[in-house]
Amino acid sequence: MDTLVEASVVTALHTGDAGAVRLYAAACAERTVPLFIGMRAGVPDREADLDLCVESLCGLWYADRPLSDAAERVRALERFPELLPNEEGITDVAGTHAFFGVLVLRYALLANASADVRHALSCGHGALTAMALLDRGLAGGAVFRAEEEALQARSLSGDAAGLWEASVASGRERLRAALGGLPR
Repeated sequence: MDTLVEASVVTALHTGDAGAVRLYAAACAERTVPLFIGMRAGVPDREADLDLCVESLCGLWYADRPLSDAAERVRALERFPELLPNEEGITDVAGTHAFFGVLVLRYALLANASADVRHALSCGHGALTAMALLDRGLAGGAVFRAEEEALQARSLSGDAAGLWEASVASGRERLRAALGGLPR
């Protein structure tokens, strides 16, 4: 599979254990899912979707074991409008951000359930693509993509201390930037 994920991260995922795969996916999701949450907060009839995302993020951080209901969560996500095919496709900036938030969460849950490196790589690839698109929409260069690459490497460094805090802070900053870049 061709991927945007750095070669050193790919190697570390292939040589790591199941916990490392799950931690990597959880961290990628923590940094990307806030885009979905922020773009869909306040949208009628999406409260349960938002709750599912928040609860899933919390559960993903228990990287020592798979979520018992990960498959059910994936099936629920696959019914989200962002992941359902439609004739128009995604035509707005908010929809694009929301799509990538849900897509990354889907792959994170699949990686959590299976500890399959391919799912983790898809998760990381989705996060990097989302950040490249965010950077493209903002004046300031490739700030978020570069940060995502660094945090992906950090998540596999063997030192998970502070990774959750860094991922939460990064997700919030990305959401602020995305909201600031929306057409008014």
